Formats: sequence, structure tokens, C-alpha cells
Amino acid sequence: MSLKNISFKNFKIKTKLKSDKIKLIFIKIVKENNEIIKSLKKDYKNSFSELLTKKFNKYKYFNIIGMGGSSLGSKAIYYFLRHKIKKQITFFDNLVAINKSNKKTKFNLIISKSGNTLETIVNSNILIKKNDKNIFLIENKDNYLNSLANKLKADIVSHNNFIGGRFSVLSEVGMLPAELFGLKSENFRQLNSLVKNKSFFDAIVKNVASTIEIIKKKKHNSIILNYDPQSESLFLWYQQLIAESLGKNHHGILPVVSNMPKDNHSTMQLYLDGFQKNFYTFFFVKEKNSSKIKNNTILETKSFLKNKNLNDIIYAQKKATENIFRKKNIPFRSFELKQRDENTLGKLFTFFILETILLAKALKINPYDQPAVELIKQETKKKLY
Repeated sequence: MSLKNISFKNFKIKTKLKSDKIKLIFIKIVKENNEIIKSLKKDYKNSFSELLTKKFNKYKYFNIIGMGGSSLGSKAIYYFLRHKIKKQITFFDNLVAINKSNKKTKFNLIISKSGNTLETIVNSNILIKKNDKNIFLIENKDNYLNSLANKLKADIVSHNNFIGGRFSVLSEVGMLPAELFGLKSENFRQLNSLVKNKSFFDAIVKNVASTIEIIKKKKHNSIILNYDPQSESLFLWYQQLIAESLGKNHHGILPVVSNMPKDNHSTMQLYLDGFQKNFYTFFFVKEKNSSKIKNNTILETKSFLKNKNLNDIIYAQKKATENIFRKKNIPFRSFELKQRDENTLGKLFTFFILETILLAKALKINPYDQPAVELIKQETKKKLY
């Protein structure tokens, strides 16, 4: 697949599964009158107004409080596009000791679809100060956070009832934070043009066919070899998307983010010579302003490093690793990005969301629920009473 700013090379394996069958499922998904699919399109209507985002534009420091899909998407956007964002955001997406001394933070964005997420309730209770300004992004239902928002006289934005957290990045859940970062939500939504692109369409279909073939060979570990530190949060978002959507009925894929080239010195030995239960995704972003080697202090024994920058060296390591994987017949696919912007990130979000839904449908799995997780929520509540 070759799109503007994205080069994608698929798994090079023979598949027994007929692509025509997957293609028909894919066409059906794209044509569905489904709120998730709608959120990927240009004409999706945000449930928040421009007046609201303008009201809070003055805040340079703020907190985003939310768990899982309520914060992973906005966190991916923030770190991937950090060079374009002039604001300082702190994400509270776990239960950890909280430093309450940041006097610059006067604004909180609290996100929870159900309005009853335990960790979000706890963090909100600890973080929100008396004179803070707050926006609550929640379902329009009777729930704890709705009651709290009303008590605090906070602004309330309606969470789309039909979009679950891990699929919500291009809905209000990801786009309200993006607008507050100073970005434009319409620049992320790329489905309209992508579905007309035969290269994109064929890439997803062939990718899903290859992934199913890999799963049939009892390879269930999807290792993301990430050569871009600013994309770590993107793949933590992807990790939830794949694990929670496909991990059902004793099936699924375990996504693991591996930070490269650091992991050449830890887990790479296992990837190359250990058990062969893995398949891989290489991910690289070309940086325009990368730190350069100081030629005058390089010793002659390493003169090949002269005139190189960090991006050159990392790219050489990526290509070298791919060559070794190819020689060892280890299955992998590869993404190379030429530009770091909203358009490019929007295409990646769209690719991964459609890929996940198509994989689930082809495997006859419901991608949208997470029944097992609810058991822990119920059991935790019992322990706290």
C-alpha cells in the first residue's frame, strides 16, 4: 500500500483463504450505518461546539482523566503530534499516587462513557480542586459522573452511546482533546477518500487474510517493533483495540509493544532464535530534524558514522533487522511514515480500526463487547463494600 506519507508492505506469505470472501465482508462493514464507521468520515458531527473549545483555549496546562479507550486515543494524538502542540497535558489513566502541587493546572477534562468508571471517579475525586474548570464527556444517562458534573456546574459533552471506548478516537472522545490541543478534527477523518483508494482497500483485505493464515499456524503474539518513541502511545492504543476486540472464547491476538532499537539488546535474541509463536509489525517515522553525529569527535574505527544523523542510523537498523527476518522466514509487515501530521495519523487510526473489525468479522467474533472485563468490575465492587 502506498498512500500520501505512508508506505506499507504486507506479510509475504501464501494464504489459502479466498480474498473475495474477506472483500465482501469489508464492503459490508464500510457500508454499515454504524456510528463507529460514521465517526471515521468527514461529515461526522461532533457533539461539542466550537464555542466550548474557544472557551477553554486559554488553558495551557490541563489534565485528562480517563481509563482505557477514554484516554489512550488522545494520548496517542498528543505524543505523536507533540511538535505541533503548545500545551502541557497530564494524563491520569491509572491509579497511582498523584502529585497535587501543580498550581498551573486549573482545568480538567474527565472522560467516561458509562460515567461510573471506578478509577476515573477516584482520580477525579483526588484531582479536582474547588476553583477548577471542568468538562465532563459522558453518556447522557443517570450515572455518578453526570451527578458530579451537575454538582460542580461543569460543562457536559455527550458521549456517543453507540461508540465504545477503544473505537472512539475519531469521535468526541479523541477529537475534543485534539481541538483543545489546537488541532482540527476534520483533518483526522480520512475514510471518505481512503475507501476510494484501491491500494488501501486491497492492503487491508490482504493483511487480514495473511493474519488469519498466521493465526491458523498457532502464532498468536503480535510484536510491534516500534522505531519511533513518539508512537509508543499509538501502539498502546492499538494494543487495547486488538486485545479487547479479539480476545474472546479462548481466541485472540496478544499485542506486545517492543521499543527499538533498544530491544535489540534484550528481547531480539528471543524474537530471532526463540519459540516461533510470533508475527511482527515494523514501524518507522522519518524525522526531518534529527540530531547529527559530530564528525570531529568520531574515531576512525567508526568513520562510517560520519555525516549521519540519528534517523539515518535507526533506519539502517530497521532495514537490517527486516533483512534478517526475511532470511529466517519470520512473518512481518512494515509501515514507514514520511510525515508526522493529523492526516497521516488519521489514516493509521482508520486502518487499524477497520483491520480489527474485519478480522473479528472474518473470525466470527463480536468486536464490540468485552464481557469478561465486566466480571472484574463486579467483583471489585463486592470487595469494596
